[in-house]
Amino acid sequence: MSQRQPEPARRLLSIPVLAGVSLALWAAWLGWDQHRDVHPDGSTTGPYEAWQVIGLVLTLLAPVCWAAYRRYRTGAVLGTTAGLTVAAGFDWSDDASGLFMVGVGMVMIGSFVVTSVVSAVVAGLTDGPRPATPSRWG
Repeated sequence: MSQRQPEPARRLLSIPVLAGVSLALWAAWLGWDQHRDVHPDGSTTGPYEAWQVIGLVLTLLAPVCWAAYRRYRTGAVLGTTAGLTVAAGFDWSDDASGLFMVGVGMVMIGSFVVTSVVSAVVAGLTDGPRPATPSRWG
């Protein structure tokens, strides 16, 4: 007995839902830290610390894995990628050098690749043959 695929409307709805979740998590982890740290030698780092980015990635794993497990893989990949890309574009658009688009492109490509791999791994772990369950109606 095979598991039922989600209906098309729910699959499509998963894209904006995961995009919204991604935007919210970006704002929670990265949106509040907007200053660069200036070191004594004059170099600058930031605005984000490594723990913030790691926190974002780890908290995004939960909705991506959940969506992939529920067979909303398109939403897991496209929704998360779209949400992170929009968040990065909005957050970095005040960069005077114009190079922010390079970073936004890297976020887009990186999130697409990583969410695709995570979704494929979850699918591989959960889509195997299922043991037959007895039916009540025989």
